[in-house]
Amino acid sequence: MWETPSVVLITGIMAAGKSTVAEALAGRLPQAMHLRGDVFRRMVVSGREEMTAEPSEEAWRQLRLRYDLAASAADRYAADGFTVVLQDVVLGADLPAMVDRIRHRPLAVVVLAPSPEVVAAREDAREKTGYGDWPVADLDAGFRAETPRIGLWLDTSAQTPGQTVDEILARAWTDGRVG
Repeated sequence: MWETPSVVLITGIMAAGKSTVAEALAGRLPQAMHLRGDVFRRMVVSGREEMTAEPSEEAWRQLRLRYDLAASAADRYAADGFTVVLQDVVLGADLPAMVDRIRHRPLAVVVLAPSPEVVAAREDAREKTGYGDWPVADLDAGFRAETPRIGLWLDTSAQTPGQTVDEILARAWTDGRVG
């Protein structure tokens, strides 16, 4: 299955390991690219509204635009023969909506769900910060309560990135395939 142009959506809360795992997964596939959905947020030079614990309507609008652009780019790369490893924070009702946005099939969804304690430790250890005054435990609790169980959910708390990639390679098309 990994030889067929496809899309793998990797999601989870901030500091769950999405960037590291997506880059490593793409590097182990024959013709693949790592698409960081957040790149579309960073392109907004002025007027950007950040997602916070209490986001504005404009922040929601910009987030959905980002999802639209990421899905479109993923579809285009896959149509041209690449396996796309699309990585972004897609939570709650936005996850099934993102599955609908991505038109290319086959599509697999992988949700990285390490414990909130592991996420907090990772957040403390990295240079970039995503949480500000937003408690990790609060986002994690909402994520687990509100996100539909679509795709392959992995508790990566005790895994290295390489072990996570191994598990994705072994299970994405049996346990994570959608559509």
